[in-house]
Amino acid sequence: MIKRIVKLALIIAVVVFALLQLVPVNHDNPKVDESIEFFSVVEASESTMNLVKMACYDCHSNETVHPWYSYVAPVSFYIEEHVEEGREELNFSTFGEYSEKKADHKLEECVELLEKEEMPLDSYVILHGEADLTADQRQELISFFNSLRK
Repeated sequence: MIKRIVKLALIIAVVVFALLQLVPVNHDNPKVDESIEFFSVVEASESTMNLVKMACYDCHSNETVHPWYSYVAPVSFYIEEHVEEGREELNFSTFGEYSEKKADHKLEECVELLEKEEMPLDSYVILHGEADLTADQRQELISFFNSLRK
């Protein structure tokens, strides 16, 4: 009896997993207008620019790189929701559209989250080891974002 229940549960799980793959997830990145993109409106060294792009851009820009696992449900749902929330909170691709006050506040939040080591998220760093910031890299970003504040 228990074997039948386990077998039935496994079959149901496989069918549900297969059906979830049919649910579409939008992996399209909105077009980037270079005139309002972050590094078009602020100056940064190449190393700082690369660091910001490496640690932040997948979730906080319209330049998200979608790895293979972002196409597999239910992970795809989680990643797309996460990217959507990240872009809503701060989008480096549209940074030039922010008012001076909003831009300053976003930079302040960047500093605060880096100081608290809340960004990049642990869940992101697990699969993106390059975004696991060293203390020096974290300080470089904190100094950079602070230098842009009004």
